[in-house]
Amino acid sequence: MATTTSVCMLSHVANLLGEDLDLLEAIVSNDDNLTYGNIVSVQVDQETYQTALTDDGIGELRDMLRAARISTEEWQGFLEDFVGNPDIIARVKDMPLR
Repeated sequence: MATTTSVCMLSHVANLLGEDLDLLEAIVSNDDNLTYGNIVSVQVDQETYQTALTDDGIGELRDMLRAARISTEEWQGFLEDFVGNPDIIARVKDMPLR
């Protein structure tokens, strides 16, 4: 396994992938959704942590989203299983399939 030398903050990952930040936050809020070690908590100050992803985590997330958007039915099921928040689902459910 290669050593991780850098991570990308989740806000940057959202921009890279053209995804809604709240959607990504909901997905990675359960660290079982990506391979162990691909989600990293970065301590910003004494009380603040931000989520970051390794390069492998970004790739895994990209692949997960691509597979989920294979059809409207798959996408809806993915949102219900991985996101659950009705406000986020309403905002992203009509995002174009890629």
